[in-house]
Amino acid sequence: MARKIDESHETSDYMSDRETVSAGKLHFEGTVELGGTVTGQMLGILFGPESDVNGRLRFGGPVQIDGTFRGAITTDDALLVGEHAKIDADITCGAATIHGAVTGNITAKDAVALEPTSHVKGDVTAPALSVAKGATFDGLSRMGTVASAKKRPNR
Repeated sequence: MARKIDESHETSDYMSDRETVSAGKLHFEGTVELGGTVTGQMLGILFGPESDVNGRLRFGGPVQIDGTFRGAITTDDALLVGEHAKIDADITCGAATIHGAVTGNITAKDAVALEPTSHVKGDVTAPALSVAKGATFDGLSRMGTVASAKKRPNR
């Protein structure tokens, strides 16, 4: 079961008459906390191409971002950054597959995959890193466990 977060619906009871919502777009500022599971199904969230999110995102379950996101992303699960996504955030995750643009540091417990259409400007820390032909990567890479990456090497 996936929830797509890129469109606004009719004004809800909790919104005042003075608040307006742009049709087809979600503009969000603040903190999003997503977690848990739906019985028998994994929680899945999709921030669509028209989404524009500014804030902190913490979640459980896989998340795909295809729109614009600024702030910070934290999860123990998988993050998929779509080809047209523009992310300006530090990312801490279980695993990340990047197809779009990311400006910020990526720290993963398992792996980071930079696909041919990816543009990453920032440092990557992960036990496994794959960089496909065509990917752009401007930063430092640190291999090993996340805990060992925090230690400074002896010189």
